[in-house]
Amino acid sequence: MTCLEKLTLYLRIKNRGTFIDSTHLQNEILFYMPRLHSFSFYISTYDDTADLFRYMPSQDIQRTTTNIGHQRMTKIINYSTSRQAVCCVFSLPFVFDHFHEIGNIFPDVVFKYVTYMMVQDVVPFNHEFFIRVARSFPLLGQLRILNLESQSACNVSTLSSDDSQAYSVVKYPHLTSLDVVKANIDYLEEFLNETKASVPCLTRLIANYNDFKIVTKNFIQEETRRNCMKITQCIMMNSSPFAADYYHYFPSLYRL
Repeated sequence: MTCLEKLTLYLRIKNRGTFIDSTHLQNEILFYMPRLHSFSFYISTYDDTADLFRYMPSQDIQRTTTNIGHQRMTKIINYSTSRQAVCCVFSLPFVFDHFHEIGNIFPDVVFKYVTYMMVQDVVPFNHEFFIRVARSFPLLGQLRILNLESQSACNVSTLSSDDSQAYSVVKYPHLTSLDVVKANIDYLEEFLNETKASVPCLTRLIANYNDFKIVTKNFIQEETRRNCMKITQCIMMNSSPFAADYYHYFPSLYRL
């Protein structure tokens, strides 16, 4: 492979004892490919550990941006669970349409090709986080949220100094699919409440039925009705027989 000039990698690796970082890429890939001039990559590695700090220098814990060869790259590290950390290294600009391991920490750049994203963290996502998501992922069409922590647990100090952001409506003009079945009820409310989000193209929703009943106040709350108007596929987990008002809340679903 010494003659290889262009390489594209998208890898998700589990059950590995150490993270893949820029040093590993330099020593294990670039060193053996002296003619490589184009290297686009996304590599995530998971490590089951209770101590994220056991081998990572303190300056590397959150986010670093550096160069590898002639390629700009970023590394971000988050906890995906209380005992599992995930490290993502990827080239910039980001050329892929999927991004799987986003947490509260990610670079302030535009990921203009990403249409599918999974966000996961042990720290709750506040409203400002979703403002950053909408700004950085303008073509986002499918979103899966894995976070069981309530937004009420967010530390006030994590909010922007611009308090107006905490009350702004986040617009997702291309979002068609939302999966919050493994998320705290707050995130369902975050996306359905029109005072917090605008999802005019949402057609697919995956959620827990009881959460949906609570968020919509037994299918009568007006603030959550507009964002449900175009849903044609609704997958409700742990559902009991649907109330009659359930179908009125999904007029597009009712007509199928």
